[in-house]
Amino acid sequence: MKNIAFIFARGGSKGLPGKNIKPLKGKPLLQYSIDTALACPSIDQVFVSTDDKEIAAVAESASAQVINRPAELASDTSPEWFSWRHAIEWVRQHHGAFEHFVSLPATSPLRAVEDVEAALTQCRYQQADICISITPASRSPFFNMVKKDPQGYLSLVNPPSGEVSRRQDAPEVFDITTVVYVARPDFILQNMGIFSGKVVSVEVPKARAVDIDDIYDFRLAEAILAEHDK
Repeated sequence: MKNIAFIFARGGSKGLPGKNIKPLKGKPLLQYSIDTALACPSIDQVFVSTDDKEIAAVAESASAQVINRPAELASDTSPEWFSWRHAIEWVRQHHGAFEHFVSLPATSPLRAVEDVEAALTQCRYQQADICISITPASRSPFFNMVKKDPQGYLSLVNPPSGEVSRRQDAPEVFDITTVVYVARPDFILQNMGIFSGKVVSVEVPKARAVDIDDIYDFRLAEAILAEHDK
């Protein structure tokens, strides 16, 4: 059975207009995800789901196949989960069944082939519904994340049992990253969210877990790539 990579890149972006094809060190942001997918030994085909003609042109020039995403699935209010379903159904209709759905968001250009391969291996080995990528969190709800009550007093988001005086004593927590998602297609079609089934993970170092949402994230990615070139 095949493993299919998908990159979901709509035209509208309020945080960083045109970010999906914005040049990053001379290459459109989208192309980083396509190039990584094409370099993965376990990936059989690469598709870009988009509503945007410019994005589609970049995708095709980078050797990806294009899925035309309906406008109603490309709005700010449409959950990407619905776009995942549309892409799965489109590929099944035009190319047949496949084993694993692999989402590689365009906003994570620093991922490595090993991250994608590790997620595929983990999902298959643990017979999971979905494997997500995580990275160590900078803040902890057990130690330095607080919430306000109606009177304005603060308390920890998730108070631990017993006294925690050092961050190292608190339970280890992680941020979900957009580096890679691997799932069984039927799990996506039959459920409405990541945590509806058996979820496993692969840990990605922070240097590869940059998620570009605004110009500051973009500059960080530029700086990390420049450091790699030294």
